[in-house]
Amino acid sequence: MSTVLRVEGLRKSFGETSVLRGVDLELDEHEVVALIGPSGSGKSTLLKTINLLEPIDDGRILLRGEDISDPRVNVDRTRARFGVVFQHLNLFPHLSVLDNVTLAARKVHGVSRADAEARGLELLDRIGLAEKAREHPDRLSGGQQQRAAIVRAVATDPEVLLLDEITSALDPLLVGDVLELVRELAEEGTTILMATHEMGFARDVAHRVAFLDGGIVVEQGPARDVFAAPREPATREFLARFSAG
Repeated sequence: MSTVLRVEGLRKSFGETSVLRGVDLELDEHEVVALIGPSGSGKSTLLKTINLLEPIDDGRILLRGEDISDPRVNVDRTRARFGVVFQHLNLFPHLSVLDNVTLAARKVHGVSRADAEARGLELLDRIGLAEKAREHPDRLSGGQQQRAAIVRAVATDPEVLLLDEITSALDPLLVGDVLELVRELAEEGTTILMATHEMGFARDVAHRVAFLDGGIVVEQGPARDVFAAPREPATREFLARFSAG
């Protein structure tokens, strides 16, 4: 498989606080990589730097071989190559669900309204939200809103889907539906980089996991190998703590 995303020696500080301290990571086409680690380990910051929401201090981010961390890169055009879902949904409250889903396709990618809406309705129907297409987001449950946000992110067929703790704000009863949608996308070959605290999901769905701690990748490898027999003491301690919880 070809490498879609490569992060090399990534460093990022906020003032005197060093958050990323030389992160190296690769993501191949059709691969799912889960970022795991304690709160404050740098997972969310890493995703934000990859999507150019935060400037980096050192290192490189390559998307299909293009250095997108180069200051001369067209930021808007580059961001349009990603699909992103963060913890906080950021659905536009004044737009219908369908308009939320089709906005990027129409405004960024130049798809006609008719084609964008046909694609959007197809995706919403697939996740059981077709009847909510004309509703505003505040008429949806938290789980429905998060699924709509994921549909919005994949509606433009992004090269990489970035997911940042997308179940953390959900009622536990709603988590399953959201994770099932991600599982389906993974099975269909969507290239996904996701930060998650759902360890069972990471073990079962991700091809590889990367354990971050203190701003570095302490350990990475095939998901089932890392969960079954972590090599590094910090990884073992983290996973044991999670199992105990």
